Amino acid sequence: MASQDSDQYVEELRQRATDFGKRTSKLGKRPIAIAIAAALALFFFWSTWFTVQPEETGVVQRFGAVSRTVGPGLHFKFPVGIESVRRVPTERVLKEEFGFDTVNTQLGQRTQYAPDMGLGSYENVSLMLTGDLNVIDVQWIVQYRIEDPVAYLFQIRESQQTIRDVSEAVMRRVVGNRLGSDVLTVGRVAVSAEVKIEMQKILIDYQTGVQLVTVELQDVTPPDTVKPAFNDVNEARQDRERTINQAQEQANREIPKARGEAVRAVTEAEGYAVERVNRANGEATRFTAILAEYQRAPEVTRRRLYLEAMADILPVAKALYVLDSDQDSILPLLRLESGQVPASATALTRGNALSANTGMQP
Repeated sequence: MASQDSDQYVEELRQRATDFGKRTSKLGKRPIAIAIAAALALFFFWSTWFTVQPEETGVVQRFGAVSRTVGPGLHFKFPVGIESVRRVPTERVLKEEFGFDTVNTQLGQRTQYAPDMGLGSYENVSLMLTGDLNVIDVQWIVQYRIEDPVAYLFQIRESQQTIRDVSEAVMRRVVGNRLGSDVLTVGRVAVSAEVKIEMQKILIDYQTGVQLVTVELQDVTPPDTVKPAFNDVNEARQDRERTINQAQEQANREIPKARGEAVRAVTEAEGYAVERVNRANGEATRFTAILAEYQRAPEVTRRRLYLEAMADILPVAKALYVLDSDQDSILPLLRLESGQVPASATALTRGNALSANTGMQP
């Protein structure tokens, strides 16, 4: 009997200890549950708002599907698990480099480029075959802006790699259709423009939501093994172009000058011809008028012509002589320079007489 009582007492103690442990564990788990619930509530509340930077556009997805797009600023959404946000830099000009890699673009320092390290990773992109079966090293950049963030994210897979593949394919085709000397010298701008046009057309057909800003060739050189020969050829072509430009400049300067002188000479000749014709016509008209006057009054006309001739001769004559018809000699009458009659007169024969208007001394 005593043994049964002791066993019952031990079992009762064990049951009480078990009940006490259960009550103690329940009291200890309640603060942990409250803390977990508070943390979850805070997390859900924190995930209901988000910020979009000034150069970004936010794409809100609800259960994976695109719900809306939002601009820069503070916005609210459903908690995580219901809606999520992907930010796309739509206002930033993005850049893809081909054949090189920029490693330092700090302000005030020169741009540095990563070396190839002998692995050939850059050469696999930049080495291209031209139309005349020459190999050249083409390095270029593509700058673009994302115009449609939804299309950029969901229309195609791996948008950035797609842009690189399209650029490389188009560049190889354009370079392959041109001469190597053309790409190395004067055709670089044309190559860039053609690549940009064809790339943009392909990206529009793929609905990538990307707008190209520029495609620019950075450096176009021959491979290192043949670079000295290519440099010599390039210098010779540049010398030829410079000589042609100098000759064209001189031609543009001399030809208009010669044409102007020719026009001036022709104009002067035409003016001289008109002057001579008008003068001849005037003299003919004058002679005709004098003839008509002479026919009406011969003596008066003769005297008038004589007086007009003397009026023209006397102002320039230095001496005046009188012809003596009886003695067949010429006597000096008056020296017009001094206005006095000479003291002695020397007779001259008619054979060595001087003209009155020559200005010679007797």
